[in-house]
Amino acid sequence: MPELPEVETYRALATRALGRTIAAVEAPDAWFLKAGLRPDVVVSTLTGARFVADRRIGKLLLLDTDIGVVVGLRFGMTGRLLVDGIAAIARLEYAGARDNTTWDRFVVRFADGGDLRVRDPRRLGGVAFDPDESRLGVDALAVTPSQLSALLRGSTAPLKARLMDQTRLAGLGNLLTDETLWRAGLDPARPSGSLSGPERRRLHRHLRRTLTELSARGGSHTGDLHIARSRGACCPADGAPLDRRTVGGRTTYSCPVHQH
Repeated sequence: MPELPEVETYRALATRALGRTIAAVEAPDAWFLKAGLRPDVVVSTLTGARFVADRRIGKLLLLDTDIGVVVGLRFGMTGRLLVDGIAAIARLEYAGARDNTTWDRFVVRFADGGDLRVRDPRRLGGVAFDPDESRLGVDALAVTPSQLSALLRGSTAPLKARLMDQTRLAGLGNLLTDETLWRAGLDPARPSGSLSGPERRRLHRHLRRTLTELSARGGSHTGDLHIARSRGACCPADGAPLDRRTVGGRTTYSCPVHQH
């Protein structure tokens, strides 16, 4: 599923779309357009414009245009970005192996003959104009130890839920959060505010390391814990049977022996 590493890969690919005149736009799935955006408005607004910059905040990809409109792209669980027929990621973990152009929910065609597409089988992503960037918390890749401590301190919410709250920390999904907490030796269900200073610093260290390593490996599905995300599996670190629970509304895997 697209979490921070995948969307950063999409952002890098989107650079290929910069500076090219938009000749046509296709928005065949009105449901995929968010915040009241209509297909006719998308077409009339973007035709003739150019993308001039690409940015990312958490799991949100932002494309700035030369007319002042910012196009925000979200990818849900199964959305992929393609530019000029090149897929930033060939296959997502939970999207299956099939590929079909009928899953193209948003297509920008350039005057030079290429295009940019969002392909999303399950329609869990979306397109918006001028998304409210202030609603997102600090990017998980840029968060400082003091910022992480501040968003945890005093909270009774489960640690996993707090880390996945995009309004406080942007970019972490289910897989990255479980992997980070497993590496840090912290129980996902533990109250966020119960962490000591050393534990918060340890969490920050493992968060940065997890994001860096999994990005280099190819995505959020390449974690060391991921191979054991199945019923009855054992911890890759110490061999203990893993706990499988719902924490923060998400299926969660953790080790009862070394995560406290």
